[in-house]
Formats: sequence, C-alpha cells, structure tokens
Amino acid sequence: MALAAAVCAAALAALTAVPAQAHQRPQWDVKDTGVSEVRFRGLAAVSRHTAWVAGTRGTVLRTTDGGRAWRDVSPPGAGDLEFRDIEAFDARRAVALSIGEGEASRVYRTEDGGATWTESFRNTDARAFYDCLTFFDRRHGLAMSDPVDGKFRILSTSDGGRSWQVLPDAGMPAAQAGEAGFAASGQCLVSAGPRDVWLATGGAARARVLHSADRGLTWTATDAPVPAGDPARGVFALAFRDRAHGLAVGGDYRPDQASPRAAARTADAGRTWRPADRPPPAYRSGVAWLPHSRTAALAVGPTGTDLTTDGGRTWRTVDTGSYDTVDCTPDLGCWAAGEQGRVARLER
Repeated sequence: MALAAAVCAAALAALTAVPAQAHQRPQWDVKDTGVSEVRFRGLAAVSRHTAWVAGTRGTVLRTTDGGRAWRDVSPPGAGDLEFRDIEAFDARRAVALSIGEGEASRVYRTEDGGATWTESFRNTDARAFYDCLTFFDRRHGLAMSDPVDGKFRILSTSDGGRSWQVLPDAGMPAAQAGEAGFAASGQCLVSAGPRDVWLATGGAARARVLHSADRGLTWTATDAPVPAGDPARGVFALAFRDRAHGLAVGGDYRPDQASPRAAARTADAGRTWRPADRPPPAYRSGVAWLPHSRTAALAVGPTGTDLTTDGGRTWRTVDTGSYDTVDCTPDLGCWAAGEQGRVARLER
C-alpha cells in the first residue's frame, strides 16, 4: 500500500508541476472509440483501465483495457434517446440517464457489463425534464429534474437504481423564473460522502447552487458568482473533493459570447462561493478534482482544458481540444469525453 501511494504521489506531482517545456505538460491521449457521429456528455471513470461513456443516438460504450478497445453496449431500442449521464460502480454495473421532456427522460441499469439493460424508470410527467444523476454509494442515489410546479424535482433510489421514487418537495426552495439545470456533462448533480449532494442551476437572474445534507429531503440555495441573467448562462458543473471543498464552472455556452467569470470555489459546503482570481478563459462544462490532491483539478469545455493547482483560485489552459465532461479515479485515471466520439485519458 505504501509503495502504491508513493507511485500515485509521484505521478500526481508530475501532472500538476508547472512545466519547463510544453511537451512535459499533462495532455490528453485521444482514444479511438470507432464512432465519430456521437457526442459523449455522460462519462463514468472506474479506473485507468475501465470507463463508460454515454451520448447521443442512445449510445453507450465501455472499455476495460485503457481505451485500446471499446465495446458498444448500447441499450436495445434506445437509438432515439440522448444519454447525458452515466454512473458506474465497476466494469459490470452501471446506471444511465437519458434526457428530454416527458417519456424521453429514462433510467437504464445493467449488471452484466451492458450485455443486457433494464429500464428502471420512465418519466410520465410531461412537465418534467431530467438532467443529471448521482450516487452516494452502490445503493443510494438521486436524479434531478428541472422545476415542476415551481420546484426542482428529485428522484431517489435505495436499491442501486433498480427502482425510483419522487421525493416530496416540501424541503426544496422555490425556483427562480426560468431556472433549470444544464444536461451538459452529467455534473449538475453531484455528491460527496454518504449524505451530501449539490445541484447546479442557470437560466435565471442568478446562478445558484443548492445543497442538501440529508440525501435530497431538504435544501438550501446560495448564489454563485458566475454569469447569469440569460437562458444560456449559469453553473454547468460541480465537483466536491469532500463535503466542504467544491468547485463550480460554467458561463455562457454560446460560442460567440464571452464568459469572463466561468469558475468559483467554496470551502464551506457551498454556503458561500468565491469567484476564481484567474478563471478559465471561456465557458467550461465539466470539472473534476485530481485524486490524492487537495488543490489540483481539471475543467473542460469546447475550447480547451484548464488546470488549477491552488484549489480553484487560478486556472491555466493545458490543452485546446474540445471536451464536454471529465472524471478521475483514485488510481489517477482521468478521462474526458465530448463531441465527434472523442474520448481521452490524461497522460503526463
């Protein structure tokens, strides 16, 4: 164990060090997925070897050899669906969310590596639109929908995604006019530890982050200092390395619009948020802490990848490729995915 920890520490130091030469920078090693017409906004990294991606045209792929080969494990009959989030427990068990109005929002579950899938939830409320899901552990998880009757709707499972129930909304604050979540990276609903969960919003006068410390029964809302006041602006992704320290990224997803304040950080579980002193230069849709680090994280978006080594205070661009989402594992397996079937793993 000590040797493994030392190896991880050395690799992390190499990834986050300010490089003397450009070729020493951490960079994405693009993997050939065999598809180019699919956009992968759902990503579940299990390890450096195993990862799942989910995207348009009902597509789900899985690799167990570090991205050298990908298996198409898409649920049968899902070709018209848009998968925007996937959570995997290991190489065999995963839960995927498709988004859209009414019955387009569905949850699928597999226990055999995608050989077979079970549809465990289908939304029947035309007013609901599910965006993201998260799991606290292998049994307990939540999914969130845009507001219904003026409040965000929360779906809960206690059996690993086999069944789902809508939670009562008495503890949910009222939504602002036009407020919604962004199904851009599977990171608008994230959890840390056994009970804490955060929900990111946009599209309204103020961008907000909602926090629950009781698995979604009661929530508090806090304004986030990122661009707002337009349906295309807000917080798009969150990442928490523990129940106190979190990062938020977002901005304006339109390519012709600037996002001068695209990142923020919290050290008190989201009760207060501070803007980055030097944020990413443009809109970012995904963010992830590097494992075994208290200060290093990655943010990704259509115009590039940024690295922070000071807990989100300052960011610097380390890659200009287009990615929508990013996820890291304890063995330093950081993966990213995005448009045109792009999937990559971070290498030093």
